[in-house]
Amino acid sequence: MILYNVTLNVDTDVHEDWLAWMKAIHIPDVMDTGCFKSYRICQLLRQAEEGITYSIQYICEDTKTLHFYQVNHAPELQKEHQERYGDKVLAFRSLLEVIEEG
Repeated sequence: MILYNVTLNVDTDVHEDWLAWMKAIHIPDVMDTGCFKSYRICQLLRQAEEGITYSIQYICEDTKTLHFYQVNHAPELQKEHQERYGDKVLAFRSLLEVIEEG
């Protein structure tokens, strides 16, 4: 399994709106693609001096499915996010292979 991790630093000005929008619209849209089995929203306990940092983690079956998502769905979903929050939210993505889960 593949863990698709999106780490985001969110400006405190938009934090509440961003989190509500992520829960109500963006994450459901991502999950509606059918590419992911589950997700979790994590908040960094030790925050940077500016903004609030989150990790949104999506689990998918394999790299083929993730690639399908990245080509066919991610550009539009990321565009919507960028248009709504611009430079108020900075994101980077990483991929991890799940070796074992208990």
